[in-house]
Amino acid sequence: MAANQGARTRRRLSTAERREQLLSVGARLFSDSPYDEVWIEQVAEIAGVSRGLLYHYFPNKRDFFAAVVERESERMLRMTAAVPGVPVREQLAAGLDAYLEYVRAHAHGYRAFHRADATGDQAVRQVYRRALAAQERQILAALSADPEFGPAVEERGDVRLAVRGWLAFTTAVCLEWLRDPEPAREQVRDLCARALYKRQVGGHRALTRRVRIAARTGVVVGALPDLR
Repeated sequence: MAANQGARTRRRLSTAERREQLLSVGARLFSDSPYDEVWIEQVAEIAGVSRGLLYHYFPNKRDFFAAVVERESERMLRMTAAVPGVPVREQLAAGLDAYLEYVRAHAHGYRAFHRADATGDQAVRQVYRRALAAQERQILAALSADPEFGPAVEERGDVRLAVRGWLAFTTAVCLEWLRDPEPAREQVRDLCARALYKRQVGGHRALTRRVRIAARTGVVVGALPDLR
């Protein structure tokens, strides 16, 4: 009787809900296993759907994994979007809190996302690299909107390189944190914040001081010592 009632009340998933279900299953599988060891049949079986239905949503495994990567990228960008008018230091703390909340809540998706670059499929790797570039642009945009830095910061190659290096550092820290959650989230946040502020903000302030001294004294900037 109860089983029949459950069958009667079971709701058919909408297209969007079914797609989300399949992507969640895929994130879990790609998180735990290399790309070549995940079979599309596994996804269908775990999700309780036919292979035909799964192929209706995703024509092949490449498109499926690319969709997993794109979903995680969109989540990360949405959760860490900058707030106009808030100073960089405050945005950094709030953005890292949101980022680490995402990492912990969507651990499978986060790990699957960062497995993408290790696949031998160039199309999937391109999706992953576009996602990283979007994160980089988001951080640079937040810096350029802060009066302390200004729009010119986005054109500086050294700042772009520092942001790229910081993203790689933060990824390594977060993946390790998922393996060993012993440090509190606040400790991980402060570690990542210090790394970015030292690489970027400290370097920018040092250069600004050197330019101001050069303007007063007439000494070429490159000849001035690093004042950090």
